[in-house]
Parts: sequence; structure tokens; C-alpha cells
Amino acid sequence: MADPPAGALSVTSQIGSLRSWRHAGLVEEPVELRDAAQLLVVNAAGQGIPFGAVYREQKTIVVFVRHFLCYACKEYVEDLGKIPKKLLQDANVRLVVIGQSSHHHIKPFCTLTGYPHEMYVDPEREIYRTLGMKRGEAATSSGNEIHFVHLDKNKLDHAHINTVLQLAGVQTVNFTNRSQIIDV
Repeated sequence: MADPPAGALSVTSQIGSLRSWRHAGLVEEPVELRDAAQLLVVNAAGQGIPFGAVYREQKTIVVFVRHFLCYACKEYVEDLGKIPKKLLQDANVRLVVIGQSSHHHIKPFCTLTGYPHEMYVDPEREIYRTLGMKRGEAATSSGNEIHFVHLDKNKLDHAHINTVLQLAGVQTVNFTNRSQIIDV
């Protein structure tokens, strides 16, 4: 996919009902996001931090997953784990996954999926509810402004990882496990 043209709309994809995210060219932070920013996410050590601290200082890709027992979410996080840290560092972008579980499940889930990046949980689903998510996943690439929002219609409707990486200014990744066939 080619880079979007200069002056392209800020919100490039949206599926769902977050009222204040419907229009492109957002100037202010949506009310839902401002409210959610005050709520706590919990790290693997059980320490809570405001959700806003996760994305305010640096462009951040935030991926909310349904739960750690969802096979589609597991496979998605496995693919996210294949993104080299160097690509994210070169683009000055953080990658964060937030789940709906106890913090005790973070380390085993990271081990199971091979996910080496940041992970938090929203055990009471407060942020999910504030952002209008039912049981769905949202992937957002943000910094001080929202560039991309995707709310799944179903458990298999994940945002394409390379699309999210492109929108965040990160080099894309080849996720194929097959050898390339070269005709000679």
C-alpha cells in the first residue's frame, strides 16, 4: 500500500460507534479518550498507571484484545510479537497490547505468544466500556492525536498489522513463513 497523500484524513479507518471519532481532522482529544486516559491499566507486576501515560509522550500503537483465551487474539499477538523492536525504535513508536484479564496472566501470555513488547491489562474493563467497546478489539495508533481507529465487527476482523505500522510510520514486516520461490 502506498503512503497516503499529503493532507489525507487523520482517521483513516473506523468501524464502530465512538461518536466523537467519526469525523476526520480531529483537533481535540475525544471525550471518551480523555475520560479513559484517567483510568488505570495494570502491568505484569500489578502496578497501576494511568492509561494516558501509555501514549501521551510518544507515538504509540495500542491494541486492545478481547481476552487472552481468544485464539484469534492469541494469533494476532503472536504476529505483533514478530515486529522487531529495532523497527519500532527507529520510528520512535511504542507498541502496547492491553487485555481484559488479571495482571497474573500477562507473563504467561507473553511467553505463550512470544510477544516481547509492552503489555497491560484492564481487569475491570473500565477503559473498554469508556471507549465504547463491547467485547471487541480496537487498534489505535496515537500520540497526541489519533491517526487510526479500528473497532472489530467480529473476532476475526482485526486491523491488518502492516496497515497499522504504515500509519504509525513504522517499516512493514513480512509475516509469511514460507520460503520465497525464485524463478531462474
